[in-house]
Amino acid sequence: MTILDKAIIYATNAHSGAFRKSSKTPYIVHPMEAAVIAARLTVDEEVIAAAVLHDVVEDTDTTKEMLEKEFGKRIAALVCADSEDKREDRPAAETWEIRKKETLDAIPHASRDEQIIILSDKLANLRSIYDDYTRIGDELFNRFNVKDKNKQAWYYCGVAERLDKLQSANAYKEYVELLYKVFGWKPKN
Repeated sequence: MTILDKAIIYATNAHSGAFRKSSKTPYIVHPMEAAVIAARLTVDEEVIAAAVLHDVVEDTDTTKEMLEKEFGKRIAALVCADSEDKREDRPAAETWEIRKKETLDAIPHASRDEQIIILSDKLANLRSIYDDYTRIGDELFNRFNVKDKNKQAWYYCGVAERLDKLQSANAYKEYVELLYKVFGWKPKN
């Protein structure tokens, strides 16, 4: 069994029974889509495996130590580079801006491989947002912890502004195109 096979099984088990926000879509579809995006950006199987696993620390009972034991330090570090400190002791809406700012602050310092995981995750999210936006418009933002479209734009556009190592990639270009379609944003350059 390859490391990618093992990661797919692990992520499937970790997210079993979970669904996307306000959706009947099984949660595992999101990390699988992120892995497909990552596979178009690299052939490094550990990076692709980390894309499959990118939400297990943030959204399940999996810890960094558990990932290190199962997949090694590199994959665990790649996953944690795209994991937020959810601050479980406080409501998600209360900590949303703090968590997103921490992510934005970290992106410029992230390695190319870490940026691949970040772009893969955020592009998969933005594709879903765009799909819903074309069907229900701004109503889609009511499903989020922070329902303000402008704050969502601040975050998703901020990600694009900081992914300096991937701006020539087709996935980045798709991300920017979707930002324009949903938020009316264009890069400054």
